[in-house]
This record gives sequence, C-alpha cells and structure tokens, in this order.
Amino acid sequence: MTDIHVLGISAYFHDSAAALIRNGEIIAAASEERFSREKGDARFPAQAAAYCLAEGGIQVSQLDAIGFYEKPVIKFDRILSTYIGMAPRGFRQFRLAGPLWIKDKLWVERNIREYFKSYKGRIYFSEHHESHAASAFFPSPFQEAAILTMDAVGEWATASIAIGRGADLAIVKEMRWPDSLGLLYSAFTYFLGFEVNSGEYKVMGLAPYGEPKYVDLIYKNLVDLKEDGSFRLNQEYFAYLDNLTMTNDLFAGLFGQPVRKGESELTQSDMDIARSIQFVCEEIMLRMARTAHAETGLDNLCLAGGVALNCVGNGRILREGPFKNIWIQPAAGDAGGALGVAQLIWHREFSGARRVDPGRDSMKGSYLGPAFGDQEIENYFRSVGASFHRVDRDELLRKTAQLLADRKVVGWFSGRMEFGPRALGARSILADPRDPRMQSELNLKVKFRESFRPFAPSVMAELAPEYFELDVSSPYMLIVAPVKESRRTPQLEREDLRGIERLRSPHSEIPAVTHVDYSARIQTVARESNPDFYDLLVQFNQITGCPLLVNTSFNVRDEPIVCSPKDAYDCFMRTNIDVLVAGPFMLHKSEQDDWAETEAWPWKFPQLG
Repeated sequence: MTDIHVLGISAYFHDSAAALIRNGEIIAAASEERFSREKGDARFPAQAAAYCLAEGGIQVSQLDAIGFYEKPVIKFDRILSTYIGMAPRGFRQFRLAGPLWIKDKLWVERNIREYFKSYKGRIYFSEHHESHAASAFFPSPFQEAAILTMDAVGEWATASIAIGRGADLAIVKEMRWPDSLGLLYSAFTYFLGFEVNSGEYKVMGLAPYGEPKYVDLIYKNLVDLKEDGSFRLNQEYFAYLDNLTMTNDLFAGLFGQPVRKGESELTQSDMDIARSIQFVCEEIMLRMARTAHAETGLDNLCLAGGVALNCVGNGRILREGPFKNIWIQPAAGDAGGALGVAQLIWHREFSGARRVDPGRDSMKGSYLGPAFGDQEIENYFRSVGASFHRVDRDELLRKTAQLLADRKVVGWFSGRMEFGPRALGARSILADPRDPRMQSELNLKVKFRESFRPFAPSVMAELAPEYFELDVSSPYMLIVAPVKESRRTPQLEREDLRGIERLRSPHSEIPAVTHVDYSARIQTVARESNPDFYDLLVQFNQITGCPLLVNTSFNVRDEPIVCSPKDAYDCFMRTNIDVLVAGPFMLHKSEQDDWAETEAWPWKFPQLG
C-alpha cells in the first residue's frame, strides 16, 4: 500500500503548530514557538512544518493532503457581525484587527500554497471545535467516547459535545458566541493583571490562596448558569465585544477595585477573586460533563480545548463526574487543532482505519518533537567552549539522582521534545520534592517568576497511589489530585498565616510539590513511554526512598520551553540551574567559564516576591 501523508496546520491566533500523520500514525507534531523562540507565536508554522516533514523523511510534494484547523471565512463572518452589531463602539478594535484579516487570516489557502509551492493537492478546512474533538478522540484509548471541547471561541462555537465511535466523529450539541467559559476565565485573568491566553494557569495556581467569597456575586451579576452547564454572560460588564480590553469599569466597580497592574503586589482580594472564578469554572465544567454523559450515554470522556488545560477542573470531573474513564489531549489548546484536522482528513477523506489499543493512547507519550543526536549535542558544546563529561547511561542516571538528592537543580534534556505546554521528562528542570525551600528557590532563582506558583511531581506510575488520591494514570500532567492524608503534615500549618504567607508552612513530606490546599498536578511516568526518565526516578527512589521528583518546564518566565542544545545551554548558563544533563553529557555550572550575554532575553524583570 502506498503511504498516505497528511499535514495539519494551526495558525494566526496563538500557539501555531504543525502535525504530520502517516497512514493514521502520528509521526511528528510541534509548536512554532519552540523554533522561533517567541512565546505563543501565532505566525504561520513554517519551521514546525519543516521539522515535521524532515522527521517523516518526506518532501512537500509527497504530501497527500494539507489541512487547516478551522474555517477562516466563517470566523471572519462572526467577527464582522460582532463589529457591525456593536457599531460604532467597535470601530477602534476593527481598525486594528481588520488589516490582519485582510493580510493573512482570510487568505489561508493562498498562504499555504506560497509556503509549500511544490504542493499541488487539495487543502482542507475543518471547523475549530471539530478539530479539537478529533484531537481528543482519535488518539484516545477508547473505541467509543463522549467528547467535550471548551475554549474561548472558534468560528461561532465556544463549547461542544460530540460522539466518537471507531473512525467516526459527530458534534451533537454546542454553545455559541458570545457566551464562553474560556473568555469568562480570560476576563478574570486580565482583571487580575495576567496576560490573556498565557496567564490563565496563574489564576488557577493563585486560587488556593483565597476563599470563594465572590461566587454569589458572579452568579448574580455576570453568569446566568443553567443546570446543563450552558450559561449567558451579562455583557454589560465585559468589553471584549467592542474594545481592546476584556472587562470594563462596571466590572471593576462590582469587585470594588481596578484592574491589577502587572508585577504589583497581589492582595488577599485578588486571591479571593481567583478562587471564586476557579470555583465557578469547575462547576460549569462539571455540569457540562454531566450533560455530555446524559446526551451520549457513554462511559468514556475525551477532553480538549484550552479550558481542558484547567487540570483542577479535570480532577474534579474524574472524581465527581459520571464517567468511568477520561482522557485529555496533552496539546489541548489551539496547537492540538493541527493534529485534529490531520486525523479528520485521514479518516474522512481517505477512509483510513483507526487502530485502538485498549488502555493505551496513540500519542507516544506526546514525545513528538525533535530529538538531537549525541554528536550534534557534543559539537554544540564544543563550539561554545563548554566544559562537559560524557557518561555511560547507568552511571549518568546514578550520578544525576545523587545530585538531585544533594539538593542540586538539574536541567534535563533527553530524547524527543514534548508536544503541548507541559514538560514531561524530555525538556524538564528537576529537583528534590522533599526540600521545603525548593518551591520558592525554583520560582525566584531559576524560573524568575511569581513565588506563589506551584510545581508538579513526576512519579513512578505504580507508586503514585502511595502518595496521591489517584488510581488512574496521568501521563500528561493534566489532572490535579489530593496528596494522601498519610503524607500530609497538617500539624505544621499555622493558623495565623493567610494568602501567600501560607507558603512558609510545609504541607506534606513532599512540600515542594504540595500546594497550599494539599493538592498536586501529577505526572505518572511509565518505563515504556520514557525509559530514561523512569529509570532516573527509580535511582532517586533507591537513594532517598522517594519515587518522585519536582518536574517543571525547562524555560524561564515568558520564554518557550527549550528545544535545541543551544536553547538548553543558554537557559542553563543564564539561571541558577546547577547541572545540565543533555543526552549522555553532564555539565556542572561550577566548571563553566564566565559567560556573557550575546542577545536580549526576556527574564530581566522587576524583582518578584
């Protein structure tokens, strides 16, 4: 049989990406930001697409289909209709957005053909939420499942329920613009002084420091929530329809404070607002999940869309929802749409079969990005005059585990880069979870970010239930679960501490990965998906009796996760990472010569507390 190659593309809004499948198998997928080094890069994913083709060993002319993850003309119709409906108030926003549509966003097919001049085949377009749904269902380990997608907005839809059976997928219910859970959460992200489309996870991390004091106020004034999870937003308080901001003065008046300025001190009120919107978000997610179950009658649930990155809500769906099993696309945001449209084309246009391995998904651990050979890594280190040691695998794992046990911070660069926003043991910064100082040390001295931000544990899969209230796998770090009571240290909790001050009190025997509400965002690690990372955990467990590590993404604030040996070395030298392990090579900071900046870098921020 002749191989069928399909390239999927998402672009022009945020987090553009490309994905390549061959005969239904996922060959490669990556976000453009990892190559361009521009956080959330929305430009056409030329470098990501070039990588995917190279990984597949094919030329552009050998592609059988190219797909785009949404329908720009329909999306433009929604945008134009909104501007006209709000005229003349929306003119300023249209004046800025209009030229971008005329230049690029409306002419996607033209742009694709300009980038891929030797491609002569058809270009396909799917609907935005259909791409999300496909990315969630087709790689899942389920023969049939309900599919729930939730985000800001696609063409008109803001959330959808679909049914997947075998190689078929059909949307059966949707919610429409301007009522949007993603935009509701983003409005609060904006109001709390964080950047929309990238700061939502900061709101989620801030929420446990607060109390849900404003829930009733939100329901009374902002959100008319129905039992089925649908809702209406009171647009009197929002500005995203006709302005360049998310909220207005009425919104600020409702909470008795102005929009928080970025980098300013967080107040207890800010934390209470974060906790309140997180509570509302979780309730909406739960109600939508129950409706998906009622509509489909199925026991399996697949999730995608940007809201599916709210891993606290995912954990509640798992524990409290009606489904027996859930699976979440690791690249749940717009980047995953590139994979979804490619899979839709394979199954619909080429009548491609779908192979399901019960209990195992087809994402290959989400290790779908580029890998770098030993010689390539060594050549780079030599080119910059780095001091390094080449170490055999077993000794490398043993030495790294011992360094971690000695409270050293390790940059870990191994194998193929992850697809999606989470570091999963390929491009990770690792540390000892038992050290009560490690959470603040990593935030302030390595990541250069806000001190309240929690860190995630990566744990040997079979030992996860010994530490966490979790009896399913969580390979993509997309589920938050409680730390087991037997591992907690509530007797150390200080009743007089509030807000960020609660960080001073260790909450468990693994304090660096235990949030103030005794929760953790967990990655379960299996040997078959990442043998080197798994065996490092084994070694650490043998030395310390602890089978887990702090795992945070190998980057600093406002920088994409590292992709190449250069990216890893630069991040290592610019931060207080003690040791870099890249392939078979180990670099100690203490052995490096003084290093001077050669280019601008985004981590030079005001001091963060």
